[in-house]
Amino acid sequence: MLGYVTLGTNDRDRGAPFYDAIAAELGASRMMENEQFIAWGVPGGGAGIGLTRPFDGKPATVGNGVMVALAAKDRAQVDRLHAVALASGGTDEGAPGERWPGFYAAYFRDPDGNKLNAFFMG
Repeated sequence: MLGYVTLGTNDRDRGAPFYDAIAAELGASRMMENEQFIAWGVPGGGAGIGLTRPFDGKPATVGNGVMVALAAKDRAQVDRLHAVALASGGTDEGAPGERWPGFYAAYFRDPDGNKLNAFFMG
């Protein structure tokens, strides 16, 4: 159903290495790029993610209650994504663990404060 998600940034060059590392762990890479934004994904694959300076020229802000969930292939990849996020300038919002039976997740924020999680159901 989703084609892609974009998150705002006030410093594209600061945020890009964070998403390069996350994308690499998920087997994706940069697909499109210009001075305004960068998009990561797999051509012909599932939903991608973009990082953009707002087109209206105003500062990017974090949406309260907004979170992007990244589907992991297993619990070990959830653990790796959380570690990659923290090593790439992200901040911890919840260590990897089972949140309820069959739902394993970790939560983190990117360098701009956008909230993401990595999850595995199974």
